[in-house]
Amino acid sequence: MNLAPSHPLPWLFSARTDLLTFVGSAGLAIALLIAGSWTGWIEQDTPDWLWIMTVVLIDVAHVYATCFRTYFDLNEFRRRIWLYSLVPLLSFAIGAAIYSEGHMLFWRSLAYLAVFHFVRQQYGWVALYRTKGNETDITGRVIDSAAIYLASIYPLVFWHCHPRNFAWFVNTDFARLPEIAERILAPLYWISLTLYFGRSLYRGFRKQEWNPGKDIVVLTTAVCWYVGIVTFDSDYAFTVTNVIIHGIPYMVLVGWYREKQVAPQNRWRGILLFVGLLWLLAFVEELFWDCGIWHERGWLFGRAWDIGDNDQWLVPLLAVPQITHYILDSFIWRRRSNPDFASAIQAQVIY
Repeated sequence: MNLAPSHPLPWLFSARTDLLTFVGSAGLAIALLIAGSWTGWIEQDTPDWLWIMTVVLIDVAHVYATCFRTYFDLNEFRRRIWLYSLVPLLSFAIGAAIYSEGHMLFWRSLAYLAVFHFVRQQYGWVALYRTKGNETDITGRVIDSAAIYLASIYPLVFWHCHPRNFAWFVNTDFARLPEIAERILAPLYWISLTLYFGRSLYRGFRKQEWNPGKDIVVLTTAVCWYVGIVTFDSDYAFTVTNVIIHGIPYMVLVGWYREKQVAPQNRWRGILLFVGLLWLLAFVEELFWDCGIWHERGWLFGRAWDIGDNDQWLVPLLAVPQITHYILDSFIWRRRSNPDFASAIQAQVIY
């Protein structure tokens, strides 16, 4: 049987970059999970060193990567000046209004907005791989969509039905669901993944129509979300499996697109400046969060501030970059309304 593809494989960036991005990030998450099991970290709250690595250097940093696609790109900013100007202002105004109605209402609303963003990003990768592979059939789109959505939604429903010893942002920021919801969704979850990989193997072995990047995204999403939420009831496990496979690929996408647009003379210097600025902005934001609100890591950020009742505006203000990232992300990667991005994706070498 001839297993060679009938045409070049549809990688997003390149075979090496795609594998390092998606397999590499998932591999790092699983390696940290194994290390946590061996050392006992998995049974404790996330250690400070891991919090810095995952939350500050990956999760918060990737939020600011959006700026390189929007506010730091003057041509793009001018093209959608009203969108990019109004979203932060409205994010603060609406966030402050919700916070004034109750702290828990604010955090719950933010948690569900974040969940929507995380779930949609994984679908977005699958959609891009479908485009690169010229996959236009309706059946395939339904199977692919069901698999990638349920790969993240089922563990989330499990979480809602079986309270865990970790939270998205703060304790009890998720509502409760009756356990029957998880029992109903479980068979659909396993069926959708079985159909997806069965169809993928059929297309590969019988038609030589391989799309390994898409398969990797679905597989790593299913494994990391299931292990991090369902298998382990651990803040450590949830953090490494949730944050790493979300933040690193996003920063790679923005960095790749920036390189396509700017074409820096010194590639590595450009990468270091890009990552360095993201880390600096992430550190400054977390400094304000810790000194003003959380007061948990004085050893890193310094003495806590006495802000009195000013958390009413400080919390919504500090959440603006996050909310702006969630909202703008649903606009800036749509190929139909972003011709430069569509051209860059289509023109990318796919060998």
